[in-house]
Amino acid sequence: MRWEPPVDDERLARFEAIYNRAYGQITAYAVRRCESPQDAADVVAETFTVAWRRVDELPEGEEATLWLYGVARKVLANHYRGDNRRRARSVELDAEMADLYGESPDSGVELAAIGQVLQSMSDDDREMLSLVAWESLDREEIATALGLSRNAVRIRLHRARKRFSRALAEAGVHFTSESRFVPAERPL
Repeated sequence: MRWEPPVDDERLARFEAIYNRAYGQITAYAVRRCESPQDAADVVAETFTVAWRRVDELPEGEEATLWLYGVARKVLANHYRGDNRRRARSVELDAEMADLYGESPDSGVELAAIGQVLQSMSDDDREMLSLVAWESLDREEIATALGLSRNAVRIRLHRARKRFSRALAEAGVHFTSESRFVPAERPL
């Protein structure tokens, strides 16, 4: 944990004044640059966290708002880099999926449709299926990794597989009984 100097009334009053004066402007700045309101809220929160940590360095008056714009710009840059890393990992997983399952002569699976369906799934469903398919984890291992009960994992995995199968069927992709993409239940 990081050491913070004790909060005194003067520092707190200074931060509150800057926060009250600039919050709307910094929020509008973030909203115009983020894809979602949640991302914008994260950027604003991180910007004011930096301001609190560096309250003694904040300039006076309107200069403080400009300083906060600079901080928000840097926070957004970090946000974009993180988002790009997540997208790159997703592309890598799609490529790995194509390598693993694309050349299976008995699959008859359309890889583009699989990739689209997988990307359209919720993060939780995609993570659950990925832990089974790519990490080869069993239910107990997934339960430990995610901090869930084994029964919760069983239910969530079953539902994720059903949603995935339904979405593939809606996309016109059908599996044979030998299909390897949605792993069969493993007994524990």
